[in-house]
Amino acid sequence: MGFWSLFEVASMPIVQVLLLSLLGALMATNYLNLLPADARKSLNKVNLTRLQIVFMVFTPCLMFANLAETVTFKDLVAWYDILECLACHFFLYSFLSLHCLMIVPEMSGSQTAKGNASFWGNALVILQQLLEELLAPPTLAAIVGFFFGAIPWLKNLIIGDTAPLRVIQDSIKLLGEGTIPCITLILGGNLTQENDDCPMNSTGLRTGRLKPITIIAVILVRYVLLPVIGIGVVKAAGSLGFLPSDPLYHYVLLIQFALPPAMNIGNPLP
Repeated sequence: MGFWSLFEVASMPIVQVLLLSLLGALMATNYLNLLPADARKSLNKVNLTRLQIVFMVFTPCLMFANLAETVTFKDLVAWYDILECLACHFFLYSFLSLHCLMIVPEMSGSQTAKGNASFWGNALVILQQLLEELLAPPTLAAIVGFFFGAIPWLKNLIIGDTAPLRVIQDSIKLLGEGTIPCITLILGGNLTQENDDCPMNSTGLRTGRLKPITIIAVILVRYVLLPVIGIGVVKAAGSLGFLPSDPLYHYVLLIQFALPPAMNIGNPLP
């Protein structure tokens, strides 16, 4: 397969995201006004008093449907090393994010900005946010999905052509399929339209709230520093004998640290 063939295959997921984002941006314009700020708040995880249909319904359904159908108990045992690397990645990312908050105060939220400039003050805020993420509906749905996938009799109740309750899995999968389109449309709308009610809370490209140093710090940490650290962790673990000698297994672990850019690798695969 030549360079241009690989380029075409790799660019297809990006083109799809751009097209959906462009549609969301068009829907959020004042000319159409099909996706105003209130609609985006109701769809996305923005306001705790609103519906948050994507965060509370679509995303948990997507997590549960995929994990319950594909994961088995043998997979959980085989993924032990991968889970260790993911945990290491999680703590490394949290540590680097904490230091970014100390270096670039604009990256922190309103709670951190109100005098919480010390290391432990920022650390408590980060830990509180991490706890909220762990108790979020998508995370809980993933745990339940692992639970159903690891227990055969529960899995046979809802998954399979002969499952007596397969209609439940089909309904959950149908809801989960709306996650990616809705999130991408909201992304396009947020990139173009300002918040009419409160300009200070606007998230569009024209608001200019983020300084260039903030964007550069995020890009360097997420796309450069973390992959380099991940490569070092995997190579060190392989050299010390903690990992199997299978090169493909090492490659999968390296992909985990290379996310999100490596997501484009998995999209064209069957």
